[in-house]
Amino acid sequence: MEKLRLDKYLWAIRIFKTRTQATEAIDGGKVKWNGANVKPSRPVSIGERYGIKTPARRWTIEVTGLLHNRVAYEEALKNYVDITSDEDKQLNQYLGSSFYTGKRQSKTGHPTKKQRRDLEDFLGDSPADEG
Repeated sequence: MEKLRLDKYLWAIRIFKTRTQATEAIDGGKVKWNGANVKPSRPVSIGERYGIKTPARRWTIEVTGLLHNRVAYEEALKNYVDITSDEDKQLNQYLGSSFYTGKRQSKTGHPTKKQRRDLEDFLGDSPADEG
């Protein structure tokens, strides 16, 4: 039986962008096996089910194949089955539809100095034009 670390598997099937992110998520309790926290070095076996929680979505997967290297998305899909519950799928749709700018949430707080200057340049309004 071949051994494959959980963090490497989650990276290879493109759940996480980097192996470091996969390791941090597992250490942070975001990946569960049978409802229990696991370690990044845990060996993965075909047929196991994992609950994964990322900032973008929550899902449950079943391992159908083992990948040692990162492959194209279409190939990665062949190595797991998404068995996410309907309740979690609805939550994923809600999370996906929320608007996020990347730097700060929309309509909260004041813009940064750079954002304000960019806006003033775009609109053609500047404090120097007023006087």
